[in-house]
Amino acid sequence: MSEARSIESTDDTRKESEDLASPIPSPTPDEIGLLREIVFVGLVVGTQLLTQASLAQTIITVGTLSKDFDVTDSPGEQSWFTAAFSLTVGTFILISGRLGDLFGYKKIFVSAYCFLSLSSLITGFTVYTHSVVFFDVMRSLQGLGFSLAFPNALAIFGHYYPMGPKRILFMCLFGAVAPGGFVIGSLFNTTIVNHAWWPWGFWVLAIVALVVAFTSFFVIPKNIVNNSSHRGGFDWVGSVTGVCGLILINFAFNQGPNVGWDKPYVYVLLIVGFLFVGAFFVVERKVKNPLVPKEVMRGETGFVLGCIAAGWSSFGIWLFYTARFLSVLDLLSPMQVTVRYITVLPMGIAAAGLTAVLLPKINVSYIMIIAMTAFLVCNVLIGNRPVGQVYWAQNFVSFLIGPFGMDMSFPAATVILSHSFPKHQQGVAASLVSTIVNYSISIGLGLAGTVEYYTVKGQPDTFEVTERGIRRAFYMGMGLGGLGVVTAIVFIFYERAKDKRKEKASSDAKEHS
Repeated sequence: MSEARSIESTDDTRKESEDLASPIPSPTPDEIGLLREIVFVGLVVGTQLLTQASLAQTIITVGTLSKDFDVTDSPGEQSWFTAAFSLTVGTFILISGRLGDLFGYKKIFVSAYCFLSLSSLITGFTVYTHSVVFFDVMRSLQGLGFSLAFPNALAIFGHYYPMGPKRILFMCLFGAVAPGGFVIGSLFNTTIVNHAWWPWGFWVLAIVALVVAFTSFFVIPKNIVNNSSHRGGFDWVGSVTGVCGLILINFAFNQGPNVGWDKPYVYVLLIVGFLFVGAFFVVERKVKNPLVPKEVMRGETGFVLGCIAAGWSSFGIWLFYTARFLSVLDLLSPMQVTVRYITVLPMGIAAAGLTAVLLPKINVSYIMIIAMTAFLVCNVLIGNRPVGQVYWAQNFVSFLIGPFGMDMSFPAATVILSHSFPKHQQGVAASLVSTIVNYSISIGLGLAGTVEYYTVKGQPDTFEVTERGIRRAFYMGMGLGGLGVVTAIVFIFYERAKDKRKEKASSDAKEHS
């Protein structure tokens, strides 16, 4: 099949010869002991698990947090608990992968967990300030820690393991633990809220991060770095313009639902953000070592990233507003909400396993159409679910389908981009997928929050009005999921046309030979 051919593409020889001068990891993949490899893979894969667990810290327990920070009547302020985290995860991943390319993936990975430990510790202490702004700032710094760890974790796999079944399996495993991370984070933090005090959730995360940093220093193989001739320089101008643009756009999209889009500073920041992004793309076309190579937005990788952007923004809405639906409309406790999410655990593993089997055999566009359809359907099911309906109806089916969106699209995109880039750019490859995923979640929440804000604005504070706002937020999720499906369909036609051109070129070559 065409995807199998793409994984064994003709540019492999160029990449392999380019990588011959790279330092040899110690121990090599063939020499590493089984126990050490298990711990090594667990530490790297655990980054995905901890990222999703940290995301869950403010979704399921949003009611408790909003009471402590006195924002129970402000859905916009509540959405910032999660959006602030996703903002920095999605934004700074753009440059952290490049930092790994330059200074070493292991070094950045270990440093990231040290920073995460400190920021999580301080986040817990914000309870004494009663300042929601301080809490949001510290949540964003938590996200910064994960943004440093996330792409370098993927780059460690991409650099250490050669292209083959092992790399595909471990990258699919990286995606498979995402639902588990969310459920574990939800269960743990709900238990903390019920039996102790919510800051302990952040303090325990600080301890775990410190343990991961210490263990990684000794367990992750040495010399997972690039040859100095491949490192190039750092794109400072592109980094500043890109990060500033992404932050301003994201801030505007998430602050708009909080204060209203009629506030001048909101749309001014949005305009300035787009100007920065425009400047970023101009800079990237001219610099020698761009953060985002221009080739990546073309062809197969461009369609893959387009699907990821639409699908994961839809997923963010489904994730946040499903919890909001169950807690606000169905009046379930945080623990009751969390227990319902357990369904996604086995389905996430099944979806990632299916992806590992299918990816070498079928075109990636077919994997994307399955994933995008899953994102769309899970939003449709919850968005149209009657209040108080038994769990085993639409809610259960939605939780069965949702993981196929995240755990098929993410591993597929990661493997495709990892294969499309040489070893010395594995950090960039991982950064692109991770940036799109996390940034799209934050933007999706901002769009849904805007819809909810203007639905309930000026209306009486009644159950019916609240329900209408939540349902219309889901309609935004449906629209974004539908956009992902359309993008995947176009992707399929593009791949078919490309295959026909290859077949024609091959037949013409045989005729002339």
